[in-house]
Amino acid sequence: MNETSSSADISSSQPAALRGIAHAISFICHPVFMPVVMSLLIYKLAPAGFAGLQPRQLGMLFISIGVSTVMFPLFSILLMKPLGFISSYTMPTARERTIPLMATMIFYFWISHVFNNMAGVVPAALKILLMGNFWGIIAVFIANIFTRVSMHTAAAGGMVGILLVLLIISPANMILPLFAAVVVAGIVGSARLILGAHQRGDVWLGYIIGIIVQLGAYLYSKI
Repeated sequence: MNETSSSADISSSQPAALRGIAHAISFICHPVFMPVVMSLLIYKLAPAGFAGLQPRQLGMLFISIGVSTVMFPLFSILLMKPLGFISSYTMPTARERTIPLMATMIFYFWISHVFNNMAGVVPAALKILLMGNFWGIIAVFIANIFTRVSMHTAAAGGMVGILLVLLIISPANMILPLFAAVVVAGIVGSARLILGAHQRGDVWLGYIIGIIVQLGAYLYSKI
């Protein structure tokens, strides 16, 4: 029995209600939404970094992030199925995810590059987040050549990673938010395993990538 059929067997053996909850969690915590979620999380947990921004500037920052990390990737993927680049929007194989990942990589690079060149406007934690997200897409793209790494847990790991960064750079106590992020990340990984979407190793690899790229972006910002 190969790994794919093993995952399918595990999923089919789960109660329908549990699979329904897992599907809902996978949708709510979809990686395409996570950059915006994490940006808002930084704003709520470390508002001091945004203190010098006018409401209009603040709104434009979040709109720019939403357009570059949610709208453009989703629009690109919606076009790929009619054009024959992917057979399904779920992209069940690692090969089908190649072109969507490349497109998303371009959008993530653009927003990270623009924000990193806006001296004195964008908070440091937000720059680190976006740089880490860009590096994360590159790491997932490379890992995807060898295995169907979980993008859900890479995004969840990124959330844990950026909270570790805030724990280092923010004067506020981040222990409770970090604990909550670890719990959410665990729930996301469990949902993917319940659905049989990934092998356990692919789930853990996603976590590792997400955490490492955010910590790496922080260390790079200190150079």
